[in-house]
Amino acid sequence: MEDLFTNEIVRAENLKKTFTLSRKQQRLEKTSETRKVAVNGLSFSANRGEIYGLLGPNGAGKTTTLRMLSTLIKPDEGDAYIMGHSMRKEPQKVRDCVGFLTGELKLETFFTPDYLFDFFGAMHGVEKETLVKRKRELFARFGIDAFSQVKVGDLSTGMKQKVSLVISIVHDPDVVIFDEPTNGLDVLTAKVVTDFLAELKRMGKSVLLSTHIFSLVEKLCDRVGIIIDGKMVEEGPLEGVCGEKSLEEKFFELYRGLKGEIV
Repeated sequence: MEDLFTNEIVRAENLKKTFTLSRKQQRLEKTSETRKVAVNGLSFSANRGEIYGLLGPNGAGKTTTLRMLSTLIKPDEGDAYIMGHSMRKEPQKVRDCVGFLTGELKLETFFTPDYLFDFFGAMHGVEKETLVKRKRELFARFGIDAFSQVKVGDLSTGMKQKVSLVISIVHDPDVVIFDEPTNGLDVLTAKVVTDFLAELKRMGKSVLLSTHIFSLVEKLCDRVGIIIDGKMVEEGPLEGVCGEKSLEEKFFELYRGLKGEIV
């Protein structure tokens, strides 16, 4: 099926996901509704060898979308194709070609980066010789080698993020999905991560990331999809979406048109 997608590496078709709200969530959302539509009929495509950014405020549905694309949760409606594989019908094939990194990834604090890299590499079926070489290259690239035998619980926040990143790409995936890749990182670690995203693109990988940071999209992304309240409101090449405006100006123009005044 992959030959049908000569340039498209990711295609999402009418994705919808609804969650049941707990009483605590109802209070936080300031609503009496018991159900929330997190993603509502979302469709977009990302191309081979590019960085695609999903831009939107907190609660827009970005994380839910990426979790569906990574097969961590199932959509209520719709489907998505990763390298031609349906996430509904071929979830394992999707997982084989996708690396997913989220700020919510919690590594077991008792284990070391060395052990976890080998563990996840074995889960993905990476041959031992390849795994050893890949570990050596990635650990050196991110400065993890000096901490390879230190328990994750004793690592800094930035180092934990680096370990999470290399584990997410242990199997050298063709598609890399990052949810808020620089969220909560210090400026030095954030620079390491953004430089690596650009490097992945140069290597011919396809990168899909979510963020609420305008400058990150403008710096890295070839194409952008602006998502508000679970719906795609504007999508396309970055220059086509923005026109003569900055991305920030374009976003708030769309936001005001949908939501009214900024609170």
